[in-house]
Amino acid sequence: MALRFRSKLAAAGLVLGGAALAAGLAFAQAPAFFRIGTGGTAGTYYPIGGLIANAISNPPQLVATAVASNGSVANVNAIVSGAAESGFVQADVAYWAYSGTGVFQGKPKVEELRSIANLYPESVHLVVRKAANVKSIADLKGKKVSLDEPGSGTLLNAKAILGAFGVTEKDIKAEFVKPNQAAEQMKDGSLDAFFFTGGFPAAAISELASTGSGIDILPIAGPEIDKLRKESPFFSADEIPADTYKGVGAVKTVAVGAHWVTSSKISADTVYAVTKALWNDKTRAALDAGHAKGKAIRKETALSGLQGVPLHAGAERFYKEAGLLK
Repeated sequence: MALRFRSKLAAAGLVLGGAALAAGLAFAQAPAFFRIGTGGTAGTYYPIGGLIANAISNPPQLVATAVASNGSVANVNAIVSGAAESGFVQADVAYWAYSGTGVFQGKPKVEELRSIANLYPESVHLVVRKAANVKSIADLKGKKVSLDEPGSGTLLNAKAILGAFGVTEKDIKAEFVKPNQAAEQMKDGSLDAFFFTGGFPAAAISELASTGSGIDILPIAGPEIDKLRKESPFFSADEIPADTYKGVGAVKTVAVGAHWVTSSKISADTVYAVTKALWNDKTRAALDAGHAKGKAIRKETALSGLQGVPLHAGAERFYKEAGLLK
């Protein structure tokens, strides 16, 4: 009886020991999960984020996922709270968060914010219904206009651009909906215009233009914008080429950089692996084939406009190895 009991104990010990060993191996090989906060599914952040996440994932070492969100401000907040390891953020929003200025005025500085890469220019679109007879930004007074959701960089850009022309939220019938919802409202005539900041072509606008609903994209240019650019150097002159959207000619507008940011709390090894994977041949092929804006994401411009937010130590290590930093 005692012998049988000792045998059972030995067997149990082997099982427990084996389980512990397996658990130890599993722990040693535990993947680094790396969430990328993007934007709404009808914008550009989301498909670009999906392409990058799929390309850089290398299980079991690294598992990256793209997460839909309300945009730039929401992504900064998610990084701070730990709900995301990284996110796509407009250059102006990233700087404001790190410095505690702009929309983050009066809030604690997000001093842990760190840059991974500059990605591509985001063009400001001001889409209008032809039937609304809007020919200038001043004509938006009294019209029903969506400025995008709270938490989006678009909302901040829209307010700045309207303000440059002396138009306030009180002068318009302001709505705060995502681009895909705005496009649906444009179809039935319940919305006159909407703003969207993102890489072209934007899915929601492409679909709207292809339905023959009758849209224009209003130019965002002139002395008012020249003055705004001097006051807000994050804006650069830009142009949406003719036929980017069906039936729409070339449009002069402004753009801001789309930056990929993370937290200093994320390990240097993880961010090094992410940055290295972003610029490998697999990711290059995915970006070139997967989205029109993917081709604009280049290693040569990876450090452009990042002066406002320091590089993460892991990203810095990669760029030094690549010869892009001394």
